[in-house]
Amino acid sequence: MTALGCTMDPQKPEQQKKPDTSGPTTPFPPEAAKAVTPTPPEPSKPVTTVGAEPGTLVEVSDLLWERVVEKSEKPVAVMFYSDTCPYCRIIEPYFVTYSKEFRDTVVFARLNIMSSMWTAERYGVRGTPTFKFFCGGKPVFEIVGAVFPAILKKMVEEVLVHGKECAGRVTEINYEITGYG
Repeated sequence: MTALGCTMDPQKPEQQKKPDTSGPTTPFPPEAAKAVTPTPPEPSKPVTTVGAEPGTLVEVSDLLWERVVEKSEKPVAVMFYSDTCPYCRIIEPYFVTYSKEFRDTVVFARLNIMSSMWTAERYGVRGTPTFKFFCGGKPVFEIVGAVFPAILKKMVEEVLVHGKECAGRVTEINYEITGYG
């Protein structure tokens, strides 16, 4: 018989120990009942790169999003991924290859939607892989799902050609809340 994850010895009832009712009991061991205080992430965390060459593919998080994507001088291609996505693992080597090929003109970044949920929610990412292209800090194009690598490369080239004029036509969203007025 099992109660709260504890197992009882299959002894006869007269041989079983009676529970101690002298004080309050908890169903968890004392070491598991300790309060866990999460350590806040460091705001000055350096930008980490993925791959062999520095500066090819940047791993971003909620804290680094503004600095890497929104304030970038170059167009930015972002791959929203998750560790459990098999299609992300298939397309990522191509994404890394394109980051090396276009390193002088486009910033390539990737964001894990499981650890950076706020940014994924902000941009409406519902599935992985999702590729979003930013120009001037504004989203100008997106591709959702498993795509052919050639299509992904063509979209990077299109953003390079037409990205700045698309960014001029995108309406900026002001996220400041000033009250009821």
